[in-house]
Parts: sequence; C-alpha cells; structure tokens
Amino acid sequence: MKILAAVLAALIVVLQYPLWFGKGGWLKVRALDRQVAAQQVANAGLKARNDALDAEVRDLKQGLEAIEERARTDLGMIRKDEVFYQVVTPQAPPAAAK
Repeated sequence: MKILAAVLAALIVVLQYPLWFGKGGWLKVRALDRQVAAQQVANAGLKARNDALDAEVRDLKQGLEAIEERARTDLGMIRKDEVFYQVVTPQAPPAAAK
C-alpha cells in the first residue's frame, strides 16, 4: 500500500511540474501578465503624446493663429507695428577664484 501511495504521489508531482514550471506554466504566465501591464502603461503615455502632436498638426494646418504663436515663441518674431521690450536680469558676478 505504501508503494502505491508513493507511485501516486510521484505521478502527481510529474503531472504538476509542467503546469508550474513548464513553457506555458503558471509562473511564466504571471511574468508575461506583468510585462503586458507595463507595456500598456507605456503605450498609454505614447498615445497621449501622439494625440497632442496630432492636435498640434491639425492646428497648424487649419489656422494662422497657431502658426503665428509658433513663430513668436520658437523664432522670436514680432509684427511690424509692435514694440518689443526685452527685460534683462543682471547676472551675479562670478565668484573669485581661491
């Protein structure tokens, strides 16, 4: 009777091993689920960035306001009839070398 119990226990261990540690085992599936969750978070961030870029492209194609804003902020352009004031903050003198 002890031999039969030992054989059945060994059979259970042999059958359970692939389920836990095999190629499609439970541990591998949990690791893949974690990777999928991490990739979904990364994809959500990239989708938000792509949506913002898409909105900016549509604005640049449709209206002159977006083009004017881009020219003012990125290129520092002003209109002919505008007055430009530049405020310069004084920099601290460099520290004396010891």
